[in-house]
Amino acid sequence: MPEILVLYYSRNGKVAQLARLVARGIEEVSGMRARLRSVPPVAPVTEAAQPPVPDEGAPYVSREDLRECVGLVLGSPTRFGNMAAPLKHFIDSTAAEWASGTLVGKPAGVFTSTATMHGGQESTLLSMMTPLLHHGMLIVGVPFTEAALNRTTTGGTPYGASHVAGVNGENPLSEDERIVARALGRRVAETCARLGADA
Repeated sequence: MPEILVLYYSRNGKVAQLARLVARGIEEVSGMRARLRSVPPVAPVTEAAQPPVPDEGAPYVSREDLRECVGLVLGSPTRFGNMAAPLKHFIDSTAAEWASGTLVGKPAGVFTSTATMHGGQESTLLSMMTPLLHHGMLIVGVPFTEAALNRTTTGGTPYGASHVAGVNGENPLSEDERIVARALGRRVAETCARLGADA
């Protein structure tokens, strides 16, 4: 069965929650399955290598995941209006996949979480799109025909799903944020299906 890679970094769990909702949306499309993967944290000084499998949550991504997926949905918390360093570090290591065209023509979407309403959600989503465009991917957003985009007072943008977590992460995902995350997953999966994606 064709699988769409949902690849994310989550430090406090909110991006991981969005990732699971995106995956749920993907699997609402007949014949499509989600493959959840994460990236390890990075630090300025490395004292010990991360284990090959994290203690909890999704397994770490591999090159095979990129080759085998029919689409990709990328998620990251916001760091000064940009994606977080662990996700950027992984993307920066994909030159071989760029050179060989591993991701060319595959649909892609993005999602994020910020501490505040104006914490850089849209700029972060755009920052994640840039390397995907360099990889030749087809960017999929969330159209305003999705009613939740017109009524949300929290997260959710046409660029991708998002969440306003609160300064201390105190905000649960709102119903509109949940709806938009699932809608993003469905839209990427439907696009893959229309393009005749197969494993």
